[in-house]
Amino acid sequence: MEFEQILFYVFSFWFVASSLAMIFSRNAAKAVLFLILSFFSAASIWILLEAEFLAITLILVYVGAVMVLFLFVIKMLNIDKSTLRAKFAGYLPLGLMVAAVIIAEMVLVLGSAQFGLDVVAAPVRHGADYSNITVLAMQLYTTYVYPFELAAVLLLIAIIAAITLVHRNEINRKKQSIPEQVNVQAKDRVRLVSIASPNKEKK
Repeated sequence: MEFEQILFYVFSFWFVASSLAMIFSRNAAKAVLFLILSFFSAASIWILLEAEFLAITLILVYVGAVMVLFLFVIKMLNIDKSTLRAKFAGYLPLGLMVAAVIIAEMVLVLGSAQFGLDVVAAPVRHGADYSNITVLAMQLYTTYVYPFELAAVLLLIAIIAAITLVHRNEINRKKQSIPEQVNVQAKDRVRLVSIASPNKEKK
């Protein structure tokens, strides 16, 4: 067995193990950490397949940004564990049904009849000077430049729509007024009250 095959089996084992640990973990923070490990394992497998761009994108975008956001939200919400267990039990049948449908679809699409070695040729090995990023950029900015620009426009519209939904209730929103803060005076903010001493009241 070659060293590359050993690495593939090692990364695949950790990928499957971390995915199962993420699903069955009762602690949300630990589940996020297991998901980070599964992302790193998948990125390592992609590097073995000479898909360096996808591997770096997975680590930078998902591990570096999305997972940090997940951890921040989980720690900020501080959800009660009993509430999580109740919701988990309520959504378990639907989750199992959806998981079964997804697994069936993946088996039908990614089976050996469609992606076996007798149907799809083995990937061509390239030299040390080969750059997956360069080839992908050439395809993206020449052949698929219009779909790429359309996707960018759709993302821009989504960002504008999200900002509009957040700022649509401006009536009850408190705003900061810089001129009022600069021009404030002590008489407008401080009120001196004369309170009788308890000793005087007893007398």
